[in-house]
Amino acid sequence: MLSRVGQTTKRLLLNSTIHARTSTIKRSFNTETVPSLYTFTEEEEMLRDAVRKFATEVVQPKVSEMDEAEQMDPAIIKGLFDQGLMAIETDPDLGGAGASFTSAILVIEELAKIDPSVSVLCDVHNTLVNTVLRKYASNELKEKYMPQLSTSKLGSFALSEPSSGSDAFALKTTAKLSADGSHYVLNGSKMWITNSYEAGIFLVFANVDPSKGYKGITCFLVEKEMGVKIAKKEKKLGIRASSTCTLDFDDVKVPKENVLGEIGKGYKYAIEILNEGRVGIAAQMVGLAQGAFNLSVPYTFQRQQFGSAVGLNQSMQHQFAAVATEIEAAKLLTYNAARLKEEGRDFVQQAAMAKWYSSVVAQKASGSAIEWAGGVGFTRELGIEKFWRDSKIGAIYEGTSNIQLSTIAKFITKEHS
Repeated sequence: MLSRVGQTTKRLLLNSTIHARTSTIKRSFNTETVPSLYTFTEEEEMLRDAVRKFATEVVQPKVSEMDEAEQMDPAIIKGLFDQGLMAIETDPDLGGAGASFTSAILVIEELAKIDPSVSVLCDVHNTLVNTVLRKYASNELKEKYMPQLSTSKLGSFALSEPSSGSDAFALKTTAKLSADGSHYVLNGSKMWITNSYEAGIFLVFANVDPSKGYKGITCFLVEKEMGVKIAKKEKKLGIRASSTCTLDFDDVKVPKENVLGEIGKGYKYAIEILNEGRVGIAAQMVGLAQGAFNLSVPYTFQRQQFGSAVGLNQSMQHQFAAVATEIEAAKLLTYNAARLKEEGRDFVQQAAMAKWYSSVVAQKASGSAIEWAGGVGFTRELGIEKFWRDSKIGAIYEGTSNIQLSTIAKFITKEHS
């Protein structure tokens, strides 16, 4: 009996000691609550709600028509400008909203829930074109072009070429300084260039000294009127309303003042900006996955088979749960990468993870959504099949899935080898 009492006392003393130590530990930590990744500023929430309304009321009625025509409705582009969605991070003094990077990510996500084509048009304009100008352009270039990019002119990012896709720095387009030093003459071709059919302003990467390899690559701001030619408009599997073209530059004269940033630093700018762009594509894929999910799942609860709704079948519900969880995980990866970028912390690995995983989830979610809806999902009636077609590009542009996995692997190797 005494033995048992002794054991009980020891346990009480041990628990008391543990409690005291735990209390001390708790007091030593800052008890301020750390916000979740779903914590947004009032401005971010208001912008997201406004975009959701615009996408539902303005974009949605035109989605099918634009997809069939493989053409972006000019009224949609004008609407994006009118809503202030084409200069989200741009300084208000230059016509922008001066909002956060996460704001841009939320806009891209919401648009993609309705039409990924409209989403990527907005994405490339904001996260690539505008960002390059904000970070690297001279004050003169900013003051001249950013108000145009904020209010009326669409931007395009011209890096890829027939012989330089994933190996972007193998580009062949050249820029030769004129004898009097007043301008550069651009010659070459660009391929797979988003927004290029409607764009008025192009960021063109060309080599001023091929003997230096990638260290000769320089970024030029080129107006369409300077001589940019649309050589071919691609007919694509998905994101059909988003233009993708081959561009020709035949002795295009560009004023030397339109060199964006420093000579020979174009490769550096491209690498840095594409990291941000990958978070944008991740947001597009997250929105796409959610859009397909939102179209298909309600239909399964309307369709009756064997005396009950298809969506009440346990096997179906387990599939819904699995895909919903994967969308959630992709979303949180994307939000985390966005916040890391805003905090000025390294986010390259997280951007690659978000882009890769979101593209995987988008393909799975949209493909499953077709199957959940059965025969009608395979038709164009509900628009679910369009999300699957649109999802395929997520594994290709702004860095293929293999490039993302290689990037992630490099960080793992560096940490553990």
